[in-house]
Formats: sequence, C-alpha cells, structure tokens
Amino acid sequence: MTTPTRMRRKTAMVAAAAVAALVLSCAQAIAAGTVPPLPPSAYTTRNVCAPPAPGHATCMAQALVARTAQASAHDRPLGVASASVTAAPSPANGDFGLRPRDLHSAYQLPTESSGTQTIALVDAYNDLSAEEDLETYDTEFGLPKCTKANGCFAQVNQNGEAAHLPFPKELASLTAAETLCTGHESPETKQREEEREEACFQVEQAEGWSVEISLDIETAHATCQNCHIALVEASSTSYEDLEAAEEAAVRLPAQDVSNSWGGAECEEGFGCVEDDSAFDHPGVVITASAGDDGYLNWLEEHQSAYASFPASSPDVVAVGGTRLYVGAGGEWAGERVWNDGGENAGVKDGHGAGGGGCSVQFAAQPWQRNVADWSQVGCGSGRAVADVSADADPYTGLAVYDSSPECETRYVEKGVEHAVHWCTIGGTSLAAPLVASAFALAGGAQGVAYPARTLYQSAAKAPATLHDVSEGSNGECLSPFDEESASTSCTPAEEAATSCSSHLICLAATGYDGPTGVGTPDGIAAFQPLEGATSEEVGEGEEGAPASPEGGSGKSSGSAPASPAPAKPQPAPATSGRPPVYLYGLSLALKASIAKHTGRLTVTQVGFTFDTTIGMHVHVQLQKLVGGHGHKHWTTVLHPRTIVAAVGLNSQHLAKRSALGSGTFKLSLTPSQGVARSIVFKLG
Repeated sequence: MTTPTRMRRKTAMVAAAAVAALVLSCAQAIAAGTVPPLPPSAYTTRNVCAPPAPGHATCMAQALVARTAQASAHDRPLGVASASVTAAPSPANGDFGLRPRDLHSAYQLPTESSGTQTIALVDAYNDLSAEEDLETYDTEFGLPKCTKANGCFAQVNQNGEAAHLPFPKELASLTAAETLCTGHESPETKQREEEREEACFQVEQAEGWSVEISLDIETAHATCQNCHIALVEASSTSYEDLEAAEEAAVRLPAQDVSNSWGGAECEEGFGCVEDDSAFDHPGVVITASAGDDGYLNWLEEHQSAYASFPASSPDVVAVGGTRLYVGAGGEWAGERVWNDGGENAGVKDGHGAGGGGCSVQFAAQPWQRNVADWSQVGCGSGRAVADVSADADPYTGLAVYDSSPECETRYVEKGVEHAVHWCTIGGTSLAAPLVASAFALAGGAQGVAYPARTLYQSAAKAPATLHDVSEGSNGECLSPFDEESASTSCTPAEEAATSCSSHLICLAATGYDGPTGVGTPDGIAAFQPLEGATSEEVGEGEEGAPASPEGGSGKSSGSAPASPAPAKPQPAPATSGRPPVYLYGLSLALKASIAKHTGRLTVTQVGFTFDTTIGMHVHVQLQKLVGGHGHKHWTTVLHPRTIVAAVGLNSQHLAKRSALGSGTFKLSLTPSQGVARSIVFKLG
C-alpha cells in the first residue's frame, strides 16, 4: 500500500530558459560580494494537496523540491541574493525563500495597519501545530507574537467554534489513522480495505492542508504584522463545508478573508455551481486563488478545462500568479506571468502556472467590463479571472515553517545528516493571502461593497499604484521539451495562440489581462478607495459597459449585465479576419454506443464524432470515476494523445485493446484552440 506522503512525491524538471534574459539582467544588478540564487533548473515542484474530486476543492500550494546536490545543501538563497553562503541552512539568510522583509521591500508595503483588522484564512482539516508553527516563524524573523493568549490568533471550525475542530482532533486520532493506513495493526483488529483507504485519504489530506495552513497564516502575519489572524477550518474539502467555513469567517467578524483553494465551477455529469452566495458579503474583502494549473487548468490531468471556483465568482478578488524578481537591495526588479508548465510541454506532473480563464457560469462585473482593452480579453460578457496578482512561483516562494513531515528538509553538514522543518512554498496560495493582507494594511474594504472595484479604479485613474505585468502567458506550450536546456522554444505569443486564440485572457499585455489582472501591489494606495467611492456608487460613474441594474454583483443570477454570461463555453470571437474557433457536437459512435450497453466495451471500441470550425490539433483523453465515501475522482485510463482534426465532421476511435469493465467514464477532447468538450458514459 502506498503511504499518503509517498503518493504525492511527484516531481518533474522546472524550466530555466524562458526568462533567461530577465534573470541575467537581475544577476547583473546584484552587488559585488553577494551570493545569487541557483537557477530554476536546480529544482522541481510538487503539489501539496491531492487533486480535487467532483464537488470538492484542492489547496493551491506548491512546494519547491531540490533536484541537484547543490540545491539539496540549502546553503544558497532562493528568490533573492544574500550576503554570504551559510554553513547551515538559514531561513533568515533567505536559504528557504522570501522573508517578510522581502515582501515588504519588493511590494513597498508597510508592516502594520492603521486600525484593527482581522484576516481570516479559510482552509480544510485541522492543523494540530498551527499556533506553535506560527510562533517558531515569528521568532525566526523577529515578528510580533501572535497567539491565542494575547488575543491575536484564533482557530475555529466551520461553525465558528473553538471546540470540535475537524480531523485530526488530536495527535492520537492522527496516529490511529496512520497506523490503519500503513497496515501495522494486528490481525485481530485489521479493518476492511475500504476503511483503510479512507484512513489513508484522511491522513493524506490532513498532511497536505497543514502545509497550506502554515503558508496562509505565516504569509498573512508576515505581511500585516499587527493584524489579528483567524484560522477557519472546514471539516472536509467539499464545497458545502468550505462555504460554511466562509460564512463563519465573515461572522467572526473578519474584515479580510482569504481562500487559497479552488475546484471546477462546472463538471460534466455533475452540473455547475449555481450559488456563490457564501462569497457575497458586501463590505468584506474576499480573495481567492486563481489556480496553479494555467489557463483553464490545462495542467490538471484529472479534470476538463475550467476556470477555478470560487475565483470565478464575481463577488471575490481573484488573485493570479507571477514570478517576482527582487533586486540586490530588496527592491522590485520585475515580474512576469508564472508558467513553469508551459515551458515543459509533455511533462505535466510537478509543474505549475498561474490560473485563469473565462467563467461559463458568471457574468463580469461592470468595472471589469469597463477596462479599456476588454474587447481583446475574449470573454464576451463572462467573468474573467484574475483581478489582480502577486508572487506565486515556488522558485520565488516564501520560507515556511511547518512541523509536519510534509515540510521536512534534510541536509548534510560535515558528514552528518540533519533535518529541519523549513520549506519553500509558492502557488496562488501565496498570492491570495498576500493580497488580502495588502487590503488589510490599507484598512479593508472601507465601505466599498465589492473591493475588487477599488483595484480597477486605481488602475484606471492612478496606474502608478500598481506594477503592470506585461510579460508572459499562462497558456500551453506544444513545442518539444529539451532535456539538456530544460526549456522549449515557445514564446508567450505561441502559448497564447495555442490556448486562447491570442486573446488577453491568457496573454499578459499592457493594461488589464487575464493572467495578472490589473497588476501587482506597489504600495497600498491601489487598495484604498478613491475619493467618493462608496458602496452606493458601485458600478456607476464610469464610462464603458452599463452597470448592473441595481449596482450589484453582476452575477448571472439576476443582477447580470444586459448580455448574460453564456450557459456553456462559446467560441472565442473572431479577430483579424480569423474564423471563430469551436469544437462541438461530441458524441459516441454507434458501435461504441451499442457495446457500452452490453458491458463488454474495449478501448478500441470507443469511437466518437465531433465537428470543428477550423482544422486543429485535438488532445483526446479517457478517464474513469473511482473512489467512494464522497471522495470520488477521475483517474486516467488512457493518457492523452493528439489527433489532427479537419474542418467539419470528424470520426475517430481510441487505440488500446484492454477491456474497460463496468463503471463511469469520461471522454475529453481538448482542442489546441478553443474550449474543451467532454462526454460521460456508463458501462454495466
């Protein structure tokens, strides 16, 4: 039986070449006598949490993992130059990633809010050592103590109660689950296999989310050092439990709420998220991670294309991801779209890229549709993700302390192996609490019903208050991967052409764009309402598309703009004389349709037809729904293969002779341009 910790040891090469020019320019700026970081190719990454099952979310944290002996020594800085090579790994020296002072110097943020602000972090499962880990972090970096005893730190369940925390309630329950999972129980007490699998699942989830929790609370406290921190723990990763935790966070009350998690807003066979009311709290800042798997989550092999929810809700501040470059003096030295996946075509595990895409369920807020380049974004009237962005690349991630085995780092000094519980964590799980904390430093929503509007107004009327990120794409690269150079020949323009027909929804540009929104923090001025911006004026007083009828959220459920968001994915609009890109009419072929009712279908009998508006390459994948006890997920039966589709009707079949057996299957077609389509069918 594979243990939960081993199940997530997925690693793959991290690219170095796509940003070589910018890295070189930064390296040249490093002052004499300082030590630069190792190149990105010295590291790999892994997802901290397991992929989401239908109706569930996953955390958006990614851990940086050394892949060379030099990187394993952990005596070189990460993300920023240091004064010297240390004898032993030192978080204070920058050997485990960015420090609190790096966030403040790069983004020009103060360390304290002028008033009392409570930042709530909504997560899942219980972190037994959350308070103690935060105390260790604070001691390392000389931050003010934030504990339950001094009233700064609170830890509650999804009902807002300090008692009755979710699994694991105490160390004994975690140990019992680990024992059951690893099969060390005696024959007299041996449990059924499904109970053992459930124990493994619970342990795996708790381990992953403990690292996510440490990242969240340490990022929040590092950024706003006099803010109160409230950890709100959902009982599971289901939307129902996480949304209950969201409501509890607002009731505490918290002025700023961060959500470093997400999942599909629509799933074939499971429907769409119809209610986002848990995030509709006018006057409260609610941030949500845009995702770690690129445009429409193309890196996620277990799902169809989707924009992550709750980031796709028009009521939240959706936060995308960048790679941050910090100069020798700690100053901001540049940013670009975070995309390791697009630079490593064909090697999906262990990579990440800032998320984003057009919602198929929710309409854009009027202030989003008012941006000058909205017609180039490619979402029509649909909600575009993201609104704003911040550092998310694990290579420029945050130094995090977590006492769980998931954050254990080993190094050798004078022939002796040592272990410490410091690790480097990135992902839009870092960006979301960072932006929530920037709002807290600025005083919270300050009367604005939907604080994202403040960012759009600042970008339009005071653009110098934000870093406008105009380089990179979160689209897919289809060029061959070069093992020696750890790179591909893809440019951001080629990635965008492949993924979103070169629209700004997946390509960074001057002004608003999907991967980075209106930009990244440059001080707190952009997070403070402009004079006269009150809750009564939301959606009014600006040129551009009309406001929603009552100045509300602009959702598809009543207060949407005149042209509601499409109920299903639509083709990208034609530009520059090119036809619209669309794959439609996916269906099983006749032989497969007959065979599936007999329960004796082989993979070769899975035939299918579909239509396209232009000739294109199409990735085909077959998956099966597995699991139980509410923890079902799609697993790959046949890894993606690429077919060439002609204009008009196409008829194809899969090529593998093994039998499928009974169960629920999903056939997914993802075009190189346009929107993915899936069909779900059952056997037996």
